[in-house]
Amino acid sequence: VQLVESGGDLVQAGGSLRLSCAVSGFTTDDYSIGWFRQAPGKEREGVSCIRRTDGNTWYADFVKGRFTISDDNSKNTILLQMNTLKPEDTATYYCAVGCRVSMIPVDAWGQGTQVTVSS
Repeated sequence: VQLVESGGDLVQAGGSLRLSCAVSGFTTDDYSIGWFRQAPGKEREGVSCIRRTDGNTWYADFVKGRFTISDDNSKNTILLQMNTLKPEDTATYYCAVGCRVSMIPVDAWGQGTQVTVSS
């Protein structure tokens, strides 16, 4: 199983970015993919999650109404559309199998993709 994040960039406050999580190695769709983030000096936190079997989604309160997670089955990619970005969204963003930080093995985290929002 391999997940690779991409799409991070430097953007001005109020702008948008779309992150991609390329997924490979699964033989079933019976799993969830979560997006997480970690800002310098802060703990990693959950941002959003999607269950591939039925498309059920979850969002952290601080991104509701601004971020949208989706599943591009044709490309086997999980997307995170981020709109109305704020400086406090600045962080390294990661995708992983599962929705809870505490349930993801330490060695399962990838390199992440850096999102920087300037004020």
